[in-house]
Amino acid sequence: MVSIQWLKLAAGATFISFVSFNAAVSSASLFGNSAIATEPVALQFQSSSAFSNQLLAQAQTKKIRIVFPGRADATDLKTKVDAVASFLSRQMGMPVEGVIADDTAAVEALRANRADVAFLSSRPALKAQQLANAKLYLAEVRPNYSGGHTYRSIFVVPKDSPLKTRGSNTQTLQQLRGKKMAFTSPTSGSGFIFPVAEMVKQGLVPNRDRVKDFFGQVAYGNGYSGALQAVLRGQADVAAVSEYTLRPPYITAEEAKKLRVLAFVSNVPAHGVAIDADMPTATRNKLINAMMKLNEPANNKLLKDLGNATNLVRVDHDRHLSPMREALKRAGIE
Repeated sequence: MVSIQWLKLAAGATFISFVSFNAAVSSASLFGNSAIATEPVALQFQSSSAFSNQLLAQAQTKKIRIVFPGRADATDLKTKVDAVASFLSRQMGMPVEGVIADDTAAVEALRANRADVAFLSSRPALKAQQLANAKLYLAEVRPNYSGGHTYRSIFVVPKDSPLKTRGSNTQTLQQLRGKKMAFTSPTSGSGFIFPVAEMVKQGLVPNRDRVKDFFGQVAYGNGYSGALQAVLRGQADVAAVSEYTLRPPYITAEEAKKLRVLAFVSNVPAHGVAIDADMPTATRNKLINAMMKLNEPANNKLLKDLGNATNLVRVDHDRHLSPMREALKRAGIE
C-alpha cells in the first residue's frame, strides 16, 4: 500500500480540499474513483473560480507525482521507485512521489491532474498529448535497442522455418500470405501497429482491417511472451514482437535458440518521460536536469534498477513520435 496525497478541486466550486487515502499500487485502484476514501475537509478557501485555479496550480508545484511503469519480472519495484523519487526530491528541493501503474492509468492520471509526470510508451504518449497536453521531454536508451532510443519491430519464425529472408521486405513478407500469424496485442506498437503499417507500405494489405484476409489465421498473444510461445509451440508460423524480447524474461535462452528474425521494421520510438504542460517551466527544466543526473555513474544504478534503461536522452516530442504517428495513419488506426 502507498499513502498518497491528492489535491482535489471540485468542478465549479470555490474551494479546494486535501483528501488523504491509501491505495494499492494498481491501475484499477490507484487512480479510480473507488480508491478515494472520504475524509474531513482539511482546508477551504472562498474565492473566485480563477483564483481557485491559481491556488491549485501553485499547490501542485509543491509536490511532484511521477508514474512509473510496472514490470512483471521486477522484484521489489516499489522500493526502487521510492529510491529514484528520493533522489529526485533531493535534487529538486521539494517532495517527489513515485507511484506504479500501467500506461492507461498513467494517461488518465495526467488528464485528471493526479500526476505531473509519467513514463510512457509512444502511443500512450500521443494520447497524453491529446488528453492532457503533456509532452515527452526524455527518452530511454537501452543496450538492446538497435537505434539507441529507437528499436525494431521484428517478425520471428522457427529456426527451421521454410520462410526465408529475401532481398526486400516486400518479397519477404509476401511469403506470409495464408500463414498463421501471432501479433502481440491489437494496441502494441512493435507487436501490431508497426508490422501492419509495414505491410500496408509494401502493398500487401490496404489497412489493419484487411490483415485477417491476408493471413490464414490471426491470433494475439496478450504480450510478447504469448506471441513467441505460439511460434515455439507450433500454433503460429510467425510472430510480431520487439527486438529485445528474444531473451529472458520473455523467453529462455534455450527457447531463443529455436527462433530467428525473418524481417524487421526500424525506428519504433523508445519509451519516454512525459511532463504535464501545467508544470511551471522553471520546475520542468529543473526536473529534467535532475533526471539527467541519473545518467551519471554515481547515480546510474538507480535508473538501471527500474528496468532495462541505461540512460535518458533529451528528445523533441513531435520528432521522436513522428514514426508512430505515421505508422498509425498508414495502418488506418485512429
